[in-house]
Amino acid sequence: MKFTNGFWLTKEEFTPEYVRGFYCVEESDEAVRAYGPYREIRGRGDTLNIGMMTFTLTAPMDGVLGVRMTNHMGNYVKTPAFALGGCPGRKAALSETDEAWIFSSGELSLEIPKAGPQVRFMAQGKQLTRIPGKTMGMMHHRDGRNFLVTGLDLGVGELVYGLGERFTPFVKNGQTVDTWNEDGGTASEIAYKSIPFYYTSGGYGVFVNHPGKVSFEVGSEKVETVQFSVEDEELEYFVIYGPTPKEIMERYTALTGRAPLLPDWSYGLWLTTSFTTDYDEKTVNSFIDGFKERDIPLSVFHFDTFWMKGFEWCNFVWDRDMFPDPEGMLRRLHERGLKICVWMNPYIAQKSPLFKEAMDAGYLVRRKDGRVWQWDLWQAGMGIVDFTNPDAWSWFQAKLKALTDMGVDCFKSDFGERIPTDVVWHDGSDPEKMHNYYTLLYNRCVFELLQREKGEGEAVLFARSAAAGGQQYPVHWGGDSTSQYISMAETLRGGLSLMDSGFSFWSHDIGGFEDDGTADLYKRWVAFGLLSSHSRLHGSGSYRVPWRYDEEASAVLRFFVRLKERLMPYLKELSLEAHEKGLPVMRPMHMVFPDDPAAAYLDRQYMLGDRLLVAPVFSPDGRQSWYLPEGRWVHLLDGTALDGGRWYEETWDYFDLPLYVREGDPLLAAAAGLREEAGLRETAGARGGEEAGCV
Repeated sequence: MKFTNGFWLTKEEFTPEYVRGFYCVEESDEAVRAYGPYREIRGRGDTLNIGMMTFTLTAPMDGVLGVRMTNHMGNYVKTPAFALGGCPGRKAALSETDEAWIFSSGELSLEIPKAGPQVRFMAQGKQLTRIPGKTMGMMHHRDGRNFLVTGLDLGVGELVYGLGERFTPFVKNGQTVDTWNEDGGTASEIAYKSIPFYYTSGGYGVFVNHPGKVSFEVGSEKVETVQFSVEDEELEYFVIYGPTPKEIMERYTALTGRAPLLPDWSYGLWLTTSFTTDYDEKTVNSFIDGFKERDIPLSVFHFDTFWMKGFEWCNFVWDRDMFPDPEGMLRRLHERGLKICVWMNPYIAQKSPLFKEAMDAGYLVRRKDGRVWQWDLWQAGMGIVDFTNPDAWSWFQAKLKALTDMGVDCFKSDFGERIPTDVVWHDGSDPEKMHNYYTLLYNRCVFELLQREKGEGEAVLFARSAAAGGQQYPVHWGGDSTSQYISMAETLRGGLSLMDSGFSFWSHDIGGFEDDGTADLYKRWVAFGLLSSHSRLHGSGSYRVPWRYDEEASAVLRFFVRLKERLMPYLKELSLEAHEKGLPVMRPMHMVFPDDPAAAYLDRQYMLGDRLLVAPVFSPDGRQSWYLPEGRWVHLLDGTALDGGRWYEETWDYFDLPLYVREGDPLLAAAAGLREEAGLRETAGARGGEEAGCV
């Protein structure tokens, strides 16, 4: 949110109260606190009739400092709240000089001056960032609302990354970003996964520990500052020292949670019925038979929405008109070596037999007057399960258990973004904070049920919405894209932004969700999809089986599934890194090469781990440019070598794309001969009839 009109003026509707300096610092057994009045104190009389900000300084782990700003603590609703690792209440170490109070945690320190408000964060004797004057305080709106605001300065050329899965420009400088989950597809500035965490090329990250709407002005109000604000009486944030992106990510995920180990089968190819398409067991078997006939390995079959009757989502009961023997069908699919996923969401339509059951038991979110909150957007008269009610939590899990007992292996936990704020929650949680936090409860409820029923290491979701900490309940996918190259590119951009926000696993709808794209697009998206951590064929009104496009699409799909199978030992190494260190499987280029300025803005290529560079082809003519960092790089599939530190451009066939490892990497042996096995003997010199050229 913007509060000013340029450097000098505040907007007419706001009255600012900035911290003008620090009156004192106090240390007790429980906490270290600093007190910042809203005007300069020159005498005893100045202590009357003014407000004052209370700062509580914590050090939950080495290299992390927490700053909790409180205006009126009696007006702050504590729930919901993110569960944090480390020691969240641990005091920062306090020391003092003639000029400043110093709060420390490992190599990171916060210096509060005894004269003036110029607070600085330091590491290894150097300033990381500072809080500039006229930034930290309270903004009073003329309608009675209060906004806590602060900000941290940016250095020359300092770039900002993260803030969730955002499809806007990859580097966030110049953007206004509100962390407010909404269902908006991949072509808008709103997001399914809003995460109040960013990090910069300056060697530190910032996590704003607030589950509600946090408004970030990333060099977009004060171009020198990342400003963040909340409509609340308390704002807590953690500054996380790196100095490298990976070290920042390790500390951030130690604070907010890391992904569990996932089952090996989840990395294989997922095929779905698609969304509004007609299907029954015969249709499903025809797809699976088609894959077998074409020798395309398939790991998971997913039943999308209409496995249940229309107007009844969710009732968690198979539509017996289309599936008269679901138990037998699931058994037969298992006998074919497949795992089974079914779609669900946390909404109960009025026509569902479960609606009255949930309503009478108090399991649905209610309005302030006691009525069940309902609307018709998505499902007629639908209500929303109240996961703050422990009985509703158990009730919901019981419905899912009936399906796992039947043979379902995992769930697509769709939606979770359209959560109203004009409601009352069972546990008294703040409705504004619950809007984003809801998805954390929803996906945790489903994931924990799968862990209990399937065992540790066997639970996996396909989730759309997320909040901070949601990385503990993978996998998440990119949401509703369109079947266009521009949408394929924005999908990758959003995924890389999510990887910069503490998430380790990610997927997307191969071929695009909306519309019916070309065979050309499908084949290019297949290569991208099978070189993502998880791979799913899914669409809206049409099936995504390859032979619908052309038979070459089947060959392309088979080729890249086989390639991913060969890369499985490497993917398992990366999954262990994700579990133990919180690092993403798909890594933005700047995360792996932070000292290479050419990598800073790259959002059309990425690293799979630290070793494999992937640049999907985003054009119908197969022409693609890509950048190789310094060193000697070898194409994974044909062994041709190129020098790094340069841009290249070349034309690629459907069975190929820029896919490079360092010279001598063992992955070369894993992929050796795959093109020849597939009958593709041409090498780089035959791609489009030209050699690789330096751009």
